[in-house]
Amino acid sequence: MSSEKVKISHLNTETRNPRTMNLDLLTPGEIIRIMNEEDKKAVEAVEKALPQVEKAVTRVVKALNEGGRLIYVGAGTSGRLGIMDAVECTPTFSTTDEVQALIAGGSGAFIKAVEGAEDSEELAAEDLKKLGLRKQDVVCAIAASGRTPYCAGALKYATSVGAGTISISCNPGAALSGLAQTAIEVNAGPEVLTGSTRLKAGTCQKLILNMISTASMVGIGKVYGNLMVDMKATNQKLLERAKRMVMESTGCTYEKAQQALEDTKYSTKEAIVMILTGTDREGAAKLLKENQGFVRRCIASETEQK
Repeated sequence: MSSEKVKISHLNTETRNPRTMNLDLLTPGEIIRIMNEEDKKAVEAVEKALPQVEKAVTRVVKALNEGGRLIYVGAGTSGRLGIMDAVECTPTFSTTDEVQALIAGGSGAFIKAVEGAEDSEELAAEDLKKLGLRKQDVVCAIAASGRTPYCAGALKYATSVGAGTISISCNPGAALSGLAQTAIEVNAGPEVLTGSTRLKAGTCQKLILNMISTASMVGIGKVYGNLMVDMKATNQKLLERAKRMVMESTGCTYEKAQQALEDTKYSTKEAIVMILTGTDREGAAKLLKENQGFVRRCIASETEQK
């Protein structure tokens, strides 16, 4: 046990924050004010890492365009954040298996911690084997400490099969950085509550994951302007959002947007392309296929032909 303490004692995420040494003596107002001030450091820390985040996005876009997948891997809070980001890609961008996530201990660990799971490198390799990891994929290991064995095992196995590798750590000089092709390190300083990396470290991780998934989806044609035109309209609110997107993109009436969506079985992309190019559903689908799903390219190609 003592050797383990030595291994983590140097980590910024494990050191005590001098501003909160008397946290238990502060009023609720004082506590949340300090937390708010400390949270601002998370945004500043991520800003410094933007060049590496950009490299990560470029790597993911290339993988997705070649039929690969983005696979998040993490333990505890980091693993949960990966799952949250991956799950939201399905309704927002109509992904199927393009973005996935693994958490040490399996899906049940999302709700209840599985003790010791994060300490196994072999478990990560086994989990990736079950997903059928291949060289076209990219594995993104997320660990606030930057040393989690489960994440290290994932990166090592990914490297062994020729897959792309990214690491996200919240400590400088992280061990995982040496195992990844693209290493993202952020340093927001010690947590308000010592070692509770669900706080600033978790905020940093979520900001970065949002950037990677969103920018990557833009990069493969899932967005037109700033509209999520590949969204799955699975409830009344989203059905109305789809109509609004068609109206805002084409300048058409509510009724025409509704009709176009009904004609395309609520494919927002096809409805927009259909209206703007004056084609039918089959023609819109053909244009989207020819232009790798980019609405703007479809419109440009039709304009050039005319």
